[in-house]
Amino acid sequence: MTMTDEVREALDQQQTVDITTIGRRSGQPRRIETWRYLAGGRYWLTGSPGSRDWYANLLAHPAFTLHLAGRDLAARARPVTDPQERARVFGEIVPGLSWAGSLESWLEGSPLVEIELD
Repeated sequence: MTMTDEVREALDQQQTVDITTIGRRSGQPRRIETWRYLAGGRYWLTGSPGSRDWYANLLAHPAFTLHLAGRDLAARARPVTDPQERARVFGEIVPGLSWAGSLESWLEGSPLVEIELD
C-alpha cells in the first residue's frame, strides 16, 4: 500500500504503533509496540540509546508489517547510518522529548530507520 492520505493521517495521529519484524535468528515473526516519529515530513522508528532486537531484526530482514488503524501495512525499513542524516533527523526528534537526555547520546547509540511503505 502506498502512502495514501488516509494512511498519512493515521500515522500523523498515532504515535504508538505495533510492528512485526522477522527474527534475525529464529526467522519467526516478532510483534512489538513502539513509537513512530515525524521529522522532515517523513516517518521514523527509533528509541533511546541502546541495542534493540527490533532494529537487529530489521537490519537482517528490512521488510516488516506496520499495524496501523486496524490495518496491516507492508513496509520496509531503511536504516540510517549516515552521520549527517542522523544529525538532521535526531535534531528534529530529540529536542521535543523532555525525557530524552542529550542529542549526542542519541547520535552515538540509538537505532534509526525510516519507514517506507511498499
